Amino acid sequence: MNGLNNKWARAAIPALLIHCSIGTVYCWSTFKEAIGERIGMSTFAVGWAFSLAIFFLGMSAAFAGRMVERDIHKSSLLSCICFTVGMIGTGAFIQFTDGIVALIGIFICYGCIMGIGLGVGYLTPVKTLMLWFSEQKGLATGISIMGFGLAKAIATPIMELIQDKFGIYQMFYILGAVYFVMMLLGHFLLKKPDGWVEPDGKGDSFKATEMFKNRTFCGIWIMFFINIHCGLALITYEKQILSVAFGGAAALAAVISIVPSVTAAFNALGRIGYSTLSDKMKDRNTVYKAIFISCIAVTAVALIPFAITNGHKSVVLGAIVILLLLVVNLGYGGGFSTLPALLSSRFGMDRISKIHGLALSAWAIAGLTGNNMSELILSATGRTYDYILIATLILYIVAMAVCVTMVKSDK
Repeated sequence: MNGLNNKWARAAIPALLIHCSIGTVYCWSTFKEAIGERIGMSTFAVGWAFSLAIFFLGMSAAFAGRMVERDIHKSSLLSCICFTVGMIGTGAFIQFTDGIVALIGIFICYGCIMGIGLGVGYLTPVKTLMLWFSEQKGLATGISIMGFGLAKAIATPIMELIQDKFGIYQMFYILGAVYFVMMLLGHFLLKKPDGWVEPDGKGDSFKATEMFKNRTFCGIWIMFFINIHCGLALITYEKQILSVAFGGAAALAAVISIVPSVTAAFNALGRIGYSTLSDKMKDRNTVYKAIFISCIAVTAVALIPFAITNGHKSVVLGAIVILLLLVVNLGYGGGFSTLPALLSSRFGMDRISKIHGLALSAWAIAGLTGNNMSELILSATGRTYDYILIATLILYIVAMAVCVTMVKSDK
């Protein structure tokens, strides 16, 4: 076993096994319509299962920090059980029930139980990675969190194949079993470095309420929330925005169909790229400045032709929208992977799982507000997408202001 006692076998690989499993939550758009048709409910109603999953992800991470600090094996096993039970339970409710009963069952299984598995699993390997990669914390968290983002690109075609060949509820059974094996293997492999001993917790002064009185933490929380909120507002409507920009021309249908896979790849690239870049910077907060500046610039560039032409269809407008989605996905992923290293630079490593988990509560709130903001804007404006761009542009500017004024330098 000594040959396995290294940073790749004990940290990077198990982190990828866990995150590549739970990251498939972002494949929701691949099967939400099939679920709605099967149980006889609207896509909008079914869509709340995804919002609940993200909410429980963030909130369970916020409350799981203490458990993760004490025992990563207990938390990794809990994540494995909750995630796979949620998957298989969702399949069972789809198969054996319909209507409101099925919908409630999916909310409980996919939204609540699986969401808890997501949050605990997301948090569990992060500190272990930073301990093993002590000089390259950004690279370490980027590797793991890249797996979470890359999961969509890997799993989407597999899910489509299984749906076509076996059916929607069988897909949940098959993948539930596959992910159980992957996460269980990650559970057995995951291990902190030899010689590292967690503080016993006696006299621990950590209090969540005190963190929210800390100006720096509040600044990080706000800018992390805005980055996720704006990302979800655009990412969850990327196909619709592209269809409007290109005009739904049959000749461009193939281009529109592959864009989600490309944006998913940029999401993953942002996770590994931005966090690795932060290792080279004097202040890791510089990464967030780069993210917000790029998102402000590309949103403004996209908004001008959208507003002037009133969404008039053209290849040029479509190309600009694709650029917008690529840059937003790049920053969306980078914001996640750079967060743990940024927090450790401000607050140290001793309580990083607790602090990181608390910061992830921003993800929980953004999971409820991001896509629903877009839906409310579209409903109020007669499906006009330029107002979504205006709203996200304003929020990105606010995030940049917070980044500059509230998140103090660690040097």
